[in-house]
Amino acid sequence: MAESTGAIAEKPQWQEWQSRSLGDLPKLDAATIAAMPALISTDSHVAEPGDLWKKNLPERLSKNIPTVKIGLPIPGATNPKDRLGDMDIDGLEAEVLFPNNGMALFGLDDIETQVEGFRVYNDWLADYCKEDPKRLFGIPCVSVYDIDGAIKEMHRGLDMGLKGVMVWQVPDPKLPFMSDHYDRLWAAAAEANAPVVCHILTGHSYAKDFHARPKGNERVRNAVNRKTDDTVNTLFDFIFSGAFDRHPNLKLLLSESEVGFVPFMLQQWDYYFERFRGTDPFKIKRLPSEIFAEHVYCTFLEDFAGTRSFSWWGENNCMWSSDYPHFNMSFPHSRANVEKHLHGLSAERRKKLVRDNAIKLFDLGI
Repeated sequence: MAESTGAIAEKPQWQEWQSRSLGDLPKLDAATIAAMPALISTDSHVAEPGDLWKKNLPERLSKNIPTVKIGLPIPGATNPKDRLGDMDIDGLEAEVLFPNNGMALFGLDDIETQVEGFRVYNDWLADYCKEDPKRLFGIPCVSVYDIDGAIKEMHRGLDMGLKGVMVWQVPDPKLPFMSDHYDRLWAAAAEANAPVVCHILTGHSYAKDFHARPKGNERVRNAVNRKTDDTVNTLFDFIFSGAFDRHPNLKLLLSESEVGFVPFMLQQWDYYFERFRGTDPFKIKRLPSEIFAEHVYCTFLEDFAGTRSFSWWGENNCMWSSDYPHFNMSFPHSRANVEKHLHGLSAERRKKLVRDNAIKLFDLGI
């Protein structure tokens, strides 16, 4: 088990940022807090020890692991005991956990490093989650260049108590999601009741080089335009490739992509699918929106435009997240953040969005 990184500094970065940017959150009285369901975050992160891969890989491979600093100095990111304390403070019953530095491995060109790097990470993550298997649910990462190897690693992760299977969001151009390369993995995931997860900033897009951080206009273009475009294209490929029709039990989670763009894109895809289905070859027979409703889930955090749609759309497919311990996180104000976004919705709908959908998708057993 990882050692604690120590007490938080007197004025840590995350506390200063939270006090500046979350001042518009509602003030919650004790009765409101007591009436809220315990939260489940479907997108939180761990922070791997800095020497994780150096200690567990030969030097010829460990030298290929990129160093990425995208977290905040919170002890719970690396030490599960500290994390569970933070979850109690924040009103969280459980979290679904993703990598920190490990996300960069999806963009590696050296396949052996990617395969072995994920194996090391999955072992560490499973050990992290053993601190409380009823509250900490990690997602195993797999390299998909070799599908047989991917299936084997997925099952190894599931056997260790991990949930689902994480693949890159933006594939190597040689292996588009529209190809049949992935079909046996989708079949195995569906059979194992393991949702396939695509997280932002993974794979062969602008995030492939984490050290190339543009400023100004291009920073915003990446953070909004390109990031959303990556998600839209991945969703399009999963739906229009016919993957869900071939594998009726397959589920997909688009993690940390927010949700506001989804009903618009589904509306447009439905329109053009209906317009051209009589003349053009399609691999699907149903409306994209119908396929989405049965198979696809998304997470939201700070998407006030998107959460306004929940009165008429998304209650069965969207899930709240905290993004702990990253810069956008709602900790330690998650309950107020939920109230801000979901105020006015029925108690039943809110409960689906903040916990029930996550329990159902990942079969959390809580």
